[in-house]
Amino acid sequence: MRLDKYLKVSRLIKRRTIANEACDAGRVTVNGKVARASYEIKQGDLLEISLGQRPLKVRVLEVKEHVGKETASELYAVED
Repeated sequence: MRLDKYLKVSRLIKRRTIANEACDAGRVTVNGKVARASYEIKQGDLLEISLGQRPLKVRVLEVKEHVGKETASELYAVED
């Protein structure tokens, strides 16, 4: 699954266009490297999103095309 779509499906970023713009601006890294929106996300990847005061680090636990808002947070685990 593409990085921008994963960010939207997991509800880490509200809209896919915003996720795409964040990737283009270099605000999203995968495993320590700046990633483009087209990057293919895999289970176990470490994402770092810098869209505010402090960056958010999450570990990808699962990759699913469709998920409800109640279960979206089960796709990732927040790390320190």
